[in-house]
Amino acid sequence: MLVELRAENYAVIDHAIAALGPGLNLLTGETGAGKSILVDALALLMGGKSSAEVVRHGTEKAVVACVFESTPGAEAILEENGIDSEGNDIILRREILSTGKGRVFVNNQPATVAVLKQLAPELALVHAQTETHTSFDQAQQRILLDRFAGVSTDAVAAAYTSWHAAQNKLNDLLQGEQDRLRMVDLWSYQRKEIESAHLEPGEDEALETEKRVLANAEKLYAAAMGAFEQLYEGGASAEVALRAALRNAEELARYDSRFTEAVQQLTSVRATVGDVAATLRDYAEGIDASPERLADIEDRLALIDRLKRKYGHTIQEVVAFGEDVARQLAEVEDRDEILKGLRAALDESASEYRKAAAALTAQRKTAATKLAKLAEAQINTLAMKTKFEVSVTSSENQTAWTSTGWDEVECRISTNPGEPLKPLAEIASGGEMSRVMLALKVTVEENSVKTNKKNPTPRTLVFDEIDIGIGGRAAEAVGQKLKSLSRGQQVLCVTHLPQIAAFADQHLVVEKREQDGRTKTQIRVLDDRARTHEVARMVSGAKVTETSLQHAAQMIAASR
Repeated sequence: MLVELRAENYAVIDHAIAALGPGLNLLTGETGAGKSILVDALALLMGGKSSAEVVRHGTEKAVVACVFESTPGAEAILEENGIDSEGNDIILRREILSTGKGRVFVNNQPATVAVLKQLAPELALVHAQTETHTSFDQAQQRILLDRFAGVSTDAVAAAYTSWHAAQNKLNDLLQGEQDRLRMVDLWSYQRKEIESAHLEPGEDEALETEKRVLANAEKLYAAAMGAFEQLYEGGASAEVALRAALRNAEELARYDSRFTEAVQQLTSVRATVGDVAATLRDYAEGIDASPERLADIEDRLALIDRLKRKYGHTIQEVVAFGEDVARQLAEVEDRDEILKGLRAALDESASEYRKAAAALTAQRKTAATKLAKLAEAQINTLAMKTKFEVSVTSSENQTAWTSTGWDEVECRISTNPGEPLKPLAEIASGGEMSRVMLALKVTVEENSVKTNKKNPTPRTLVFDEIDIGIGGRAAEAVGQKLKSLSRGQQVLCVTHLPQIAAFADQHLVVEKREQDGRTKTQIRVLDDRARTHEVARMVSGAKVTETSLQHAAQMIAASR
């Protein structure tokens, strides 16, 4: 639900705030006050195209912002785009500079227009005069029909994913066949070169260590034996000194028990020195100053370095490269069997898709006939004489396959007797388009209630100039339909007709006033008394009479 809408230095609006509520929110006011401009501002926050022309004369930038109650779907979109949530609200803000440049913020974090466009279907659908024809494209018409029918596209989507993956695997194999055949000789050489090396993980590090030992054999032997002699051999070795010290400590311990622990410590140290000395001696005796072994190691390391320069930075990467080459060679050698398997998998997945798509088409066609009949009746209560149909055209051509089926859904209408049915987008009048949209929405929502279908999270629906060219009973019918629609979804509507305004759950008036030589705009939420006065103004014009007030009160009472 849209909680608040703000505009600052936007077109003729200096600063305006609209606080909205659930149900039917109606915007009224004198012509030129800025009612439709607010709707345009909301369309901008839904990802609409901006222009420097919307910046109020004499200011540097225009700012539009709004607060929506969040939905699970919107939260998922924020997470996908790395945007933190703001509790239960989503805050959108857009700044347009007088230079034409702009910035977008979502929850006070920098974002893009693309993010706004992603969020729009979760938050609001704006039927403004400038947006109507583009917002209700064939994809939206299909979504509306599916909602009316209560169908799910999950089975088709799963089948499409499976078929598409199988198609890609087969295409990859077929498209790369010539390249693979040209590469067979090279791959064979690479596999043989890597396999013949019999590489072992960590081998190069072990060889480098052994190489350092062999290259410095004499120094290492001298160092090890020197340490051995200092610890264990010779008259001045640590072993001789410790042995003498231990004898003296044992003598002390015979007479004073305080030295018992010292005897134990010296015994332990002497054993440790013996172990270290033995290790040094064994290491020295194991040093093999073999020039032949050193040469072998250097040759082996040179081979490993050459393979790493060609195939990877480490032995593991070289081995992995060899395994990948072997796999590609196996694919070439087993090409016929692999192709057979891939084609069988593709045929099976295509058959599953056809079944799922055909079942979905049947559901849509049945629902389309019913929707067209009900919607036509609804449209014709709104001062229109139309013929209306919902066309479902399916194609088994694989180029038409999508995750939502192979159907094209198109609403067609004739607004004048004797005229052929044409796509809805070709309707010339924006007011007619808004009324058709209203009738369609009401039809879908009423059907959902009757069939007890699970409704998605309610969105905000915005209608601008829906009352062009109507009055009397038709206007009252529009008001009733808006009221009906608002029971399941929040509705915001700009109107000039008192018959519609009387149905408001919340009535907002947009007013202009002059201050310091500049026009100021403000938005007020009307209480019952002010609402009656505003409806009376809409009935009688600038001069409100006692009769018009009574008439307004009667209209409001009758709408409840």
